[in-house]
Amino acid sequence: MSNHDEDNTKFEDEVLPEGVVLKEHSYDGIREYDQRLPRWWLLTLYGAIIFSGLYWLVDHNYMKAQSTTEQVEQELSEIATIKLANSIDVTDNALFWEMSENAAFVTAGKVIYDANCTPCHGANLEGGIGFSLVDGEWVHGAQPSSIYNTIYDGVPDKGMQAWGTLLGQKRITEVVAYVLSKNDRSTMEAGK
Repeated sequence: MSNHDEDNTKFEDEVLPEGVVLKEHSYDGIREYDQRLPRWWLLTLYGAIIFSGLYWLVDHNYMKAQSTTEQVEQELSEIATIKLANSIDVTDNALFWEMSENAAFVTAGKVIYDANCTPCHGANLEGGIGFSLVDGEWVHGAQPSSIYNTIYDGVPDKGMQAWGTLLGQKRITEVVAYVLSKNDRSTMEAGK
């Protein structure tokens, strides 16, 4: 009697539940059930396949209002913003001017300015209790690094608190970018 016949004898002696059918072949003494998959399992499988196909169609064809070029430009802009944020050198005036042309920095700076600086310097940077930030006169220096240092260290003898510990480097650079965006570069560089 061969080894294969011994395996079949084992299975024939085994009592199977009603309706269970085994396939004829065996592999390493293991035989497979020859049953249909449950209907709920098949519906779940086919439903997942149909859903993934529909999701792909909607996501790739209808949900993308931007063209590929616009997407690439937007992603490059986001990369440039992250690169600028990670390379803040508070002594590099050119970097501050570059930030003042980046909408992400200017928008963030405006939010911080509105929350902290408006009471003294006005909503439109026109001054009030504090100096005007758009009139071309810079008492504490017109260079972006000077503006940064003024905000960071404050001017205690004139009543301006130091914002360095409260806002931190990144937020102060965003405020400087916002202030610079409202000023003319050539005028400020001439007023060094």
